[in-house]
Amino acid sequence: MSVTIDITGLPHERIVFRPSPLAELGNALHALAEPDHHTGLHAWTTATTAALAPDLADRLLEAEFMWQSTRSDFLLPPHPRETLAEELDDLDRMDDEKFVGAALEISCSTSFYSRGLPSPLVDEWSRRRALDLAAARGPRQAAFVERMLADPTAARAWIRRLLEDCDRAFFADTWQRVRDGLAADARDKTELLRRKGLAAALTAASPALSLAEDEHGTRIVVDKLVQGRTRADTAVTLLPSVFGRPHLFTLYAPGWQPVIQYPAAAGHGLDHTDSTETIVLRLEALTHPVRISLCRHLARGAYSTNELADASGITAPEASRHLAVLRKAGLVVTRRRGRYVLHQLDLPVVARIGGDFLESVLR
Repeated sequence: MSVTIDITGLPHERIVFRPSPLAELGNALHALAEPDHHTGLHAWTTATTAALAPDLADRLLEAEFMWQSTRSDFLLPPHPRETLAEELDDLDRMDDEKFVGAALEISCSTSFYSRGLPSPLVDEWSRRRALDLAAARGPRQAAFVERMLADPTAARAWIRRLLEDCDRAFFADTWQRVRDGLAADARDKTELLRRKGLAAALTAASPALSLAEDEHGTRIVVDKLVQGRTRADTAVTLLPSVFGRPHLFTLYAPGWQPVIQYPAAAGHGLDHTDSTETIVLRLEALTHPVRISLCRHLARGAYSTNELADASGITAPEASRHLAVLRKAGLVVTRRRGRYVLHQLDLPVVARIGGDFLESVLR
């Protein structure tokens, strides 16, 4: 499975490597919302969370669905600027329908994302779907979405103020520390593209990126557990990221210029070993392709059984049976939020599987 970007006929000078302060702020907010995704940033997330003013922390919780389990497309700018203020100005120029549609696409369903949905500002079905998805994430998120749909101009101004307050509180200093390294990474990939070609530059950015050339044309292939395709008519932008690791994000929604965000930082190791019996149970639970697909969604956030069934093209009872296997293996945790039952991958447990397996066969 993969996401493919058709670049047939696109000059290589239209493939741009460049850092983005807005994209990196989105990654930083995601790391604060999901610190288990980014154990290498533990010191930063712990210190930053502890220093947040209560009012700012409260507002971040209200809007975190835009960067927690998925990433709103407006946080991946196709035309990166030097400053966050310039990129926020670009967002102000985006029309309401496109902005709100991107902000509220918070489902794990890639089929809807690939097809593109009408904006909830103009389509009643999309509106009901956005409200239902928000309600599953809590009453405050539901209230926020209701405000955005009722007054998108005020909601957009609220989001801008929130991002600006984050910049003043912690991100400006953080960006000062990482921007030179990201700019150097982008320059290195640009020079590699010029000297050795696009295939070499893509592979250097991430082993999950490759170039396919055949009788059907030329395509950038992003190796992900999701199927999608788009065409780049004008350009493709690749954004290096420190805070994005281990994620590899691809913006390929209809009507948007393709953007790929790749990690530019090093990883880190494991710190725990489970019993051999537990390891065997967990490996057996991961032998079914449907459960692997469910894990892809559950790794990014908490979803209901019906959402997972819809995203995977199976029935709700089938999804429930597969979730039961994953829960028995200790890979999935479940919690109730009102009338919704939400499931999520236990990331620290999953992260230990490889190291635990190796130690078990060596002991």
